[in-house]
Amino acid sequence: MKGLSEFVKERRKEVNLTQEEFAERAGVALTVVRKIEQGKLNLNLEKVNLVLSMFGHELAPVNSKELKDETR
Repeated sequence: MKGLSEFVKERRKEVNLTQEEFAERAGVALTVVRKIEQGKLNLNLEKVNLVLSMFGHELAPVNSKELKDETR
């Protein structure tokens, strides 16, 4: 499974945008894009979703207990 940082970096490059251009279009600071692409763990979910919305995706919190129950 591809990680968030890899996904964002690959997709950004597919559309031929620099980190700065991409951040501007996504409506986030350049540091947000850099942190995501570097795989930082302390990210703001709202900002991550602004970036992911550029690709038609979003992240949502998931209760790990619910996931375990669904796999049974």
